[in-house]
Amino acid sequence: MERRRIGTGALSVGAVGLGCMPMSWAYSGSRRRGEESVRAVHRALDLGSDLLDTADMYGPFTNELLLGRVLRERRADAFVSTKAGLLVGDQHIVANGRPGYVKRACDASLRRLQTDVIDLYQLHRADPEVPVEETWGAMADLVRAGKVRALGLCAVGARGGRRSGNGPHEGTLRQLQRVQQVFPVSAVQAELSVWSPEALTALLPWCAERGIGFLAAMPLGNGFLTGTLTPGEGFEPDDPRARHPRFTAEMMAANQPLVAGLRRIARRHGAEVTPAQVALAWVLAQGPQVIALPGTKRERWARENAAAAGLRLTPEDLAEVAALPPALGSWD
Repeated sequence: MERRRIGTGALSVGAVGLGCMPMSWAYSGSRRRGEESVRAVHRALDLGSDLLDTADMYGPFTNELLLGRVLRERRADAFVSTKAGLLVGDQHIVANGRPGYVKRACDASLRRLQTDVIDLYQLHRADPEVPVEETWGAMADLVRAGKVRALGLCAVGARGGRRSGNGPHEGTLRQLQRVQQVFPVSAVQAELSVWSPEALTALLPWCAERGIGFLAAMPLGNGFLTGTLTPGEGFEPDDPRARHPRFTAEMMAANQPLVAGLRRIARRHGAEVTPAQVALAWVLAQGPQVIALPGTKRERWARENAAAAGLRLTPEDLAEVAALPPALGSWD
């Protein structure tokens, strides 16, 4: 698989990584199978999708424990990315960016992951009660201590910025400018897909100018761009899509032209090419520093996603995607 760099150092990963959240958090809890997820991780590593993206809050904690089972055998094959800064309580999530907590969280993640170093340690969310420079300084101390190799920041959602009258990711850009003065940012993680392209406006260009890796979260639009979801079929109560403004039956039906466009392009590239692979190839075409992080808990989809790294869209394909109607949600 094509390799792409994380930051300006010597770190590199496969162009398509593996988002591990669905194995232990959100998305239809009744369908989670630990052994099936372990097989999916092994298959991803076999195919070069070596960036394993997790967080201590996924589960909470159980996602890191699951990955630890694989890393115990295959640590040399993996690039481990985890996150800290969010605490899961009963029906609520709160930020904690206190330096002492961040350092304890890192030690706990190292134990669960069964490793002595985290390749990329990401700040999941900044704590509004703690200057982000203090949190980032504690994370930098972890690099100096040899527990972490590089630091990353997860972006605040773009749609909230639009509602407040600011540009997409304006809050994240302010945070990045502040923490960059403390210790270099190696990667930024934010949503990027055919139906959520907001990062192309300012965030991705900011990263490109500075040689910072961009981890494209939700590149398949929470599964919608795979073309495997049926409008009106419903979701389990613990699935966040049950409350998502783009996953009402009406909005899923209204957004079918997006899937139809991806399917047309896929057919031109061969009978085995899928809309999901076209969607991932589009993400990768947005810049050489972009790494796609599709999430899955199944070996079959891990294999299909990894194969998307070899799909090259033509200028005509990209123009056709650009001409597709923007995705609609009930907020529109």
